[in-house]
Amino acid sequence: MTTDLPTPPRPETEPGVATAERGVVMLDGPDGIAATMTAAAARGTGQSLIEAAALAEQQIASKQS
Repeated sequence: MTTDLPTPPRPETEPGVATAERGVVMLDGPDGIAATMTAAAARGTGQSLIEAAALAEQQIASKQS
């Protein structure tokens, strides 16, 4: 019996593109990824992404030192 774990997906290197139309925000990403959000949800997602990106950059920097 093998206990091989699946390989995690590779992180995307291309950013998504956000647009606003009729009071909602649409996020289009690579490979057909899409999400439609309220303005509040989009703002929260954006803030969360910025915070997570900063933390990921810190993690990479600490690995290299």
